[in-house]
Amino acid sequence: MADCLLTANCSLLVTDLLPMSTPFQDRSTAALGLPRVGIVCDLLQEHWASMDLVGDMLLENLRQGHRWSFVAERLRPAPTKRFLHLGQGAGDTVGMAERAFGRFVRYPLWLSQRRRKFDLFHVVDHSYAHLVHHLPPERTVVTCHDVDAFRCLLEPARTLRRRFWRGITRRIVSGLQKAAWVICDTGATADELLAQGWAHPERMSVIHLGAASVFSPNADADADYEAELLLGPHTHSVKLLHVGSSISRKRIDVLLHVLAEAKKTFPDAVLLRVGGPLTADQQALAQRLGVDASVVAFPFLEDRILAAVYRKSTLLLLPSDREGFGLPLLEAMACGLPMIASNLPALKEVGGEAALYSTAGDVGDFCRSTVSMIGAARSRSSVLEHRRKAGLAQAAQFTWSKCADEVAKVYEKVLSRARTSPGPQSSL
Repeated sequence: MADCLLTANCSLLVTDLLPMSTPFQDRSTAALGLPRVGIVCDLLQEHWASMDLVGDMLLENLRQGHRWSFVAERLRPAPTKRFLHLGQGAGDTVGMAERAFGRFVRYPLWLSQRRRKFDLFHVVDHSYAHLVHHLPPERTVVTCHDVDAFRCLLEPARTLRRRFWRGITRRIVSGLQKAAWVICDTGATADELLAQGWAHPERMSVIHLGAASVFSPNADADADYEAELLLGPHTHSVKLLHVGSSISRKRIDVLLHVLAEAKKTFPDAVLLRVGGPLTADQQALAQRLGVDASVVAFPFLEDRILAAVYRKSTLLLLPSDREGFGLPLLEAMACGLPMIASNLPALKEVGGEAALYSTAGDVGDFCRSTVSMIGAARSRSSVLEHRRKAGLAQAAQFTWSKCADEVAKVYEKVLSRARTSPGPQSSL
């Protein structure tokens, strides 16, 4: 990929470097001369739904709850058409090269022209922390959601490709270290960062994400109807739900084995996958297990429809090997859906006593728990109702307004420090 970036015939659209639109600011706040905060979001072409959600909700709640303290605006370059020409048949190489060019060339150039227009910057995705090198670090905050993007630093770099990505990752981590403040979604993620020396404890906070108000046990007639259309003949089936991508750490293989086991007792059981189709290997496994016809794949759904799917499902399964927060766990609790999750520190931090936990990667443990929970759901057991109420109570502790309030306190602290001291330096 390094060779692709060096040899490709690249052309950067001139419109990408034109001045930005006027920041969000009404006359009353403009007159007050409030600090201007740039919320640095992922490139839209990344299609990273969870990171887009974080940026959207943070911006919305800062504007609603702190409009007299800060003027907040989203920052990211507009999407462009393809600009790399690698010849026919390049396939994924083109997409990877374009993503790398967008992140590491185009975005820094675009953002550098805006560094004097804002009093503070907040990079909402840690995998974009390299952007800190192009911003005033003493006035830049980064949110770290997990440490998955940094794991290549812990592995041998025996190939040219691995050495290339290791170098890129080191630059991302050094940007994280250089930032004035790092916000982690969970204490579990903060502990991992500190254990590897990837962050400074004196410049770190733990601020939980929230669940949007649309995630609720209350019926939404229009959304519920649309969800029923999506579910089609499976409306009255046992519906095992998984929300998230199909990358390896999500352990789709465990889900498929659980589905196969559940169908022995509950033949009408289906697996609802929200987040796109299975990979070729996962599809082959589903066929070998004889459950391929019982897997219903949806793309990422808008929140209203997703909330309705939560309400209409039997059980949420989250068998991941690694998670930094587990937003589907929180959303499911807020909708009153029982869940079984891997016993990861981050997931237990979010789910508390409301979720049922199984050993990560233990297919047998997940199978036993799932069959038991489906049986409880079919018999309308009081145990399941207790878990439902516990989930609603647990979810009520996580709101986006609370998240924005805590983030605003970090902004105030960083701005205060920036007026009186020089920016921190990376120790990498």
